Amino acid sequence: MAHMEGESRDQAVLFPERLDELVGVEHPVRVIDAFVDGLDLAGLGFSKVRAERTGRPPYRPGDLLKLYVYGYMNQARSSRRLEGEARRNIEVLWLTKRLSPSFKTIADFRRDHPAAIVGVCRAFVRFCREQSLYGGELLAIDGTKIEAVASRKQVITPQRLEKRMASLDRKIAAYLAAMDAADRSEAVPQGQPGEVAAALAALRENRAKLQGEAEALAADGLAQRVIGEPEAKLMRTAGHGHRVAYNAQTAVDAKHGLIAAFALTNEGNDHRLLLPMALQGKEALEAERLKVVADTGYSNGEQGHACAEAGVTAIVPRPQTVNPEDKACFSREAFVYDAASDSWTCPAEQTLVLRGTSHAGRIKRYSTKACAGCALKPRCTKAARRMITRDSYEDARQAMHQRALDDPSAMRRRRELAEHPFGIMKWMMGHPRFLVRGLKKAKAELALVILGFNLKRAITILGIQHLMLALQAQPA
Repeated sequence: MAHMEGESRDQAVLFPERLDELVGVEHPVRVIDAFVDGLDLAGLGFSKVRAERTGRPPYRPGDLLKLYVYGYMNQARSSRRLEGEARRNIEVLWLTKRLSPSFKTIADFRRDHPAAIVGVCRAFVRFCREQSLYGGELLAIDGTKIEAVASRKQVITPQRLEKRMASLDRKIAAYLAAMDAADRSEAVPQGQPGEVAAALAALRENRAKLQGEAEALAADGLAQRVIGEPEAKLMRTAGHGHRVAYNAQTAVDAKHGLIAAFALTNEGNDHRLLLPMALQGKEALEAERLKVVADTGYSNGEQGHACAEAGVTAIVPRPQTVNPEDKACFSREAFVYDAASDSWTCPAEQTLVLRGTSHAGRIKRYSTKACAGCALKPRCTKAARRMITRDSYEDARQAMHQRALDDPSAMRRRRELAEHPFGIMKWMMGHPRFLVRGLKKAKAELALVILGFNLKRAITILGIQHLMLALQAQPA
């Protein structure tokens, strides 16, 4: 039996296939085309929407935007990779109508339009809201660390600078000692005198440079700085230790798992991000009242209080508080607070009364004199007294925690909603690391990833034909 054979490369064709016939009517690339064609690119802030009367004709921003949206949906993010796809990929050839811009043109487009690209992502969120794809009742908020361009070697901290300066001091001292010994013995030190002097001058110059960096850190009140990308920070990442990264935040709607809001920050933890993400999600969904759920990293009484005033009901469990000296000791949960008397009752039925307040008036400290003779003291603290602190926004924090206790399914729902998009987004990025420097540009790249995720979800929910009809019906 013969093998299946292809056609001869020399076979002439009277009526060649049209490019449109090679891309099916149910292909996702047609959704990208319809979505971008319906955008007000000038209103979003893209340049060269209208060509000048003179000069070299520019590429339409819509064509370059389509190329980027396709690339981020298909693990092709770099400008050189997109340049290659525009020359050989039939889907991209159809999408850009056989345009083949250079990698420099492609890269410049992403670099020059970070705010406009973020606006494109939010425009699709508005479209999905108009199609009733968002429930607007429950949002799951979560964050993940995504590595920046800069490496750990570019991080400077006071401790690292001190170690490097100490090392240079030792080298300088060794050079000076060798020169003194050579003078006493009237011998020629290793290397020519001019070379030794130049090496010593270079060491001193490096020492002065490090000293200047340390003084600049102290003057700015910073604990770290990343050379070449000062907006990035050294952060603890899951499974990879400390990396130079940004903190990507998302708010996922419970109805269909679509991302309703996102942000990119250089804060190393989520402690102050509950309110900003809740408000952004509330605005994006145009909801009067909203319920949000987040993990223990967002447990912040002040943020919870502000959420309640803004019409947002937050469900956030608080982390278990233990004695830092001994985790086997009674946790904070073993102590009962009485609001009427503003006091605590310990496991030994003793009363801890108010002993002092912080200068800002935020933190109250409670203790009892009964600790010295208490039989349970070995299980409570190794200090002279057990101290309990209470924040002025403790009631709001406890209210968020109580909601999580009253509805255990909320945290399970949070995991299902918030963690799935990050897995898909990191798959789309290939290696979860930004390709551009700076918070503003990295946010634009995150917007492209989130747009790609939302497009995939919308296609799954509505189907390509229904989504195409809805996009084409949108006013330009």
